[in-house]
Amino acid sequence: MMRAHLLFYMFLFLVGASYGNISSSCLDCICQTESDCQNAPCKQDLGSLSCGYYQIKEAYWIDCGKPGSSWKSCAQDKSCAETCIRAYMSRYGKYCTRGRTPTCVDYGRIHNGGPKGCQRSNNKYVKKMRRHCSGILVG
Repeated sequence: MMRAHLLFYMFLFLVGASYGNISSSCLDCICQTESDCQNAPCKQDLGSLSCGYYQIKEAYWIDCGKPGSSWKSCAQDKSCAETCIRAYMSRYGKYCTRGRTPTCVDYGRIHNGGPKGCQRSNNKYVKKMRRHCSGILVG
């Protein structure tokens, strides 16, 4: 089992490296936007629970490849949650932007709104991102 987890994380690292994944500063921005970068308890959000530093839902965790031992434990472990987000963005980032390199705002919209989130106007979330991370946002 440990070997399978190691191979999975190596795969995610290679996928992330080959697709020019989300930056650490953008991850920090999303973390600040979602929870002030605190390990927030699970709470109801649009009909399902969102948990941890990045307010990750179970469906998101499934889409990112189910890293860690469970959805809630991964969402509440910052490193595991970031592994999940990197995999999710590798999967959906350029899909959402139709091949264009995503900006941090695009990544935030995808994180908050799902695979096609960057194609939707979510001004409330973007305004919240800008308040928390004005120094790093482009787009």
